Amino acid sequence: MGSRNSKARRVALYGMLTALAFILSYVESLVPVTLGIPGVKLGLANLVVVIALYTLDLKGAFVISVVRIVLSGLTFGGLLSMLYSLAGGLFSFAVMAILSRKKVFGTVGVSVCGGVAHNIGQLLVAMAVLETESVWYYFPVLLISGSVAGVLIGLLGGWMTGRVQDYLAKRR
Repeated sequence: MGSRNSKARRVALYGMLTALAFILSYVESLVPVTLGIPGVKLGLANLVVVIALYTLDLKGAFVISVVRIVLSGLTFGGLLSMLYSLAGGLFSFAVMAILSRKKVFGTVGVSVCGGVAHNIGQLLVAMAVLETESVWYYFPVLLISGSVAGVLIGLLGGWMTGRVQDYLAKRR
C-alpha cells in the first residue's frame, strides 16, 4: 500500500507543479514584460521547471515542462507559437538538465543558460519557418534579455528550491 500511496503523491505533486507553471504562463500572458521588444518575456513558468530540476527526477521535470508548454500553447497561442515554445523549451530543458546534473553552475547559472538556450531554440525555428538566416541579427537582444530573465528566475528558483528541499526533508 505504501508504494501506491507514494505513487499517488508523486502524481499529485506533478499535477500541482504543472498547474502552477500553467498559471504562471497565464499571468505572464496578462502582464507581458516585453519592454517594447517582441519576443522578450520573463519566463515565469520556467521557475517551476528550475525548481523541478532540483527537487524531482529528470523525467518528472521534463513531463511538467512539456505538458505546460502544450497546455499554454493550446490555451493562449496557436500551433505556430506552440512550435516556437516547444523548440525553445526542449532545448532549454536539455541544457538546464545537463548543467544541473553536472553541477557546473548553481541555479542562477543554470537558469541563465536555459534562458539563452530557449532563445536559440526559437531562433532556429524562426530560421526554418521564415527560410532565412537573417533572424540571427536579433540574437544579441535575446542573449541579453535571456540572461537578465535567467538571473531573476535563477535567484528566485534557488531560494524556492531550498525551501522545497527543506519541506521535503521534514516530510521524510
